Order: sequence, then C-alpha cells, then structure tokens
Amino acid sequence: MKKAILLCLVASTMAMAQKKARIQITPNDAQKKIEVTVDDKPFTAYIYPGPDVLKKPVLYPIRTAGGNFITRGWPMDPRPGERIDHPHHVGMWFNYGDVNGHDFWNNSNDVKGHGGPFGTIVHTGVKSIKSGNDQAELTVTADWLDKDGKPMLKEETTFVFRGKGNERSIDRSTTLKALDKDVAFKDNKEGMIAIRLARQLEHPSNKPEVFTDANGIATKVAQMDNSGVVGHYHSSEGVEGEDVWGKRAKWMNLTGELNGEKVSIAIFDNPKNVGYPTYWHARGYGLYAANPLAPSVFTNGKESPMNYTLPAGKSVTFRYKVLITSGAVSDAALNAMGQ
Repeated sequence: MKKAILLCLVASTMAMAQKKARIQITPNDAQKKIEVTVDDKPFTAYIYPGPDVLKKPVLYPIRTAGGNFITRGWPMDPRPGERIDHPHHVGMWFNYGDVNGHDFWNNSNDVKGHGGPFGTIVHTGVKSIKSGNDQAELTVTADWLDKDGKPMLKEETTFVFRGKGNERSIDRSTTLKALDKDVAFKDNKEGMIAIRLARQLEHPSNKPEVFTDANGIATKVAQMDNSGVVGHYHSSEGVEGEDVWGKRAKWMNLTGELNGEKVSIAIFDNPKNVGYPTYWHARGYGLYAANPLAPSVFTNGKESPMNYTLPAGKSVTFRYKVLITSGAVSDAALNAMGQ
C-alpha cells in the first residue's frame, strides 16, 4: 500500500515537472526569431532578420491578452488603412539618433535622402532562455556598429515577459558598454525606447502633417480616415493628448480600442535611469517613445544640453516596463507600479 502511494506521488511529481510552463519562449533559428506565448497564445517575438531587412533587432508583433495587435504591421506585414511612413518604425525597439555622430534611429534600407552616417545594431547571440509559469526571461546580446562596421557599444538586454488574465507586460533592461573609445549621446529627439502603434491607437487627425527629422528631412503624412481611431495619451503629470510631446513624466498611458477590445498601454520610466523622469517623444500619428537624453531639444533650448557621455570601458543600464491591459487601469495603480 505504501509502495503504491509512493509510486503515485512520484508519478504525480514527474507529471508536474513535465507540464509545460504557461509562458513559453521558443527559439526559431531558421526564421531568426524567438517567439513568446502565454497559455499557448502568441504574445510577441524577438526578431533579428539582419541588416538586409532591419537595422536593429525588435519585438514584433506585440498582442494584447485578447489577441489584437498593438503594433503597426507596415512595412513587415502591411494592413489596410495604415500609414506608410517612417519605415524604420517597426514593433518595439531601442536605439538613438546621435551616437558618436551616428544615426541609429533613422537607419533603414527604405529611407532615402537622410544625411547619416548611420549606425546599425546587430544581434550577436542568446545568453539565456527561461520559460516559466509566472514569468519568462530572455537575455540577448548585440553590437552597435559604426558606418564602417566597427563596434562602438556592446549591448546586453534582458526581457521579462509576464501574462495573466487581462494583462501582458514586458520589462526591458538594456546595458550598454563603451569599448575602446568614449561614446557620446548628443542631445537628439530621436530616441530611445519606442513602439510604433497600430492605426486604431493613433490620435484622430483631420489634416495632412509634415514631420522633420534631426537632419531636416521632411516626411509628409496625409490626412486619413479616422473611423475607429480613438487613441489618447495621458501622462503621470496629468498632461493629455498630443500635448505630452516634449514633457517629462514618470509614465505614460495610451488608451484606445482594437476591434472592440478596450486597451491601455503604459510605458514606465525607472527611477534608476539617466535623466529620470524621461521626456516623451510621443506623437499622435502612432510613434510612442521615451527619450531621457535630450533636454535641450525638448525644451527648445530652455534646458542645457545633456550630451550624455559613456567613458571607454564603462557601462550604463536603461530599464523600462510596458504594461498592456485589456480594459481600463487607474492612475493610482500606475503610480504604484512605477515606484
């Protein structure tokens, strides 16, 4: 009898050990991506197709708990009614517009007429993968290359993925290490962590728009059909709508609706980050970015330039959280998460 009970306990323990974790990270070397699922449902993927396709690795696409895409499809997987501007805006990414004079932000095979020189971020390896029931972790490495293909920064990034009920979240911790030379991040509005949003999450626009990058190159964005477009920014400091651009805030929350699913997408700065609380490079046309390194640009010269410099051999870490909620989330809850 005791032996039978013991055998049952052993079998039960083995079955539990073999049971697949809720949050799975699965490499797909052939397609150069690492997929993340929650309860067998797609959440996101870390993709690194290489510089012939993308000039940096990104998370793409990203879905809500209800399965809707928060990220724009174009240029990877075009969808009807999307804007076809800024081909370097893909998924969720991390880079900067002026790193030792190199533009890592605007680099794209489809961008024409920019001044450059351009930098490229190249995936170099996977350090660890840990699936789990409460969270899953992925640690990857990359090189930030100058125009001649020489590394100026080594990157190590850990993603922590969580998903439960109506929530999905991504924590990104990126450590950059300068190599044999100091690395200067000159004040530049193009940075740093960013998401290009699905059309429905943009702010409604009733006029054509023109946006100019750091090199003075203009991109015309035509007026579009606003049906179903109900995105709205709200900051921790109470700033609303497109007025959040160039303002400091501890967190930003974007609310909207995707195919009948009401969603909130919050990005949190971290008190340990350089330049906290960050400035927001958040535009109504779907660019949702936090950039702590350009005070002079965002204040039209009222603040002194930061021109952050990382000495040779030294490292700096940037930490951010993205929370995707199906439904509403209160300011009080966001304040508590941002501590």
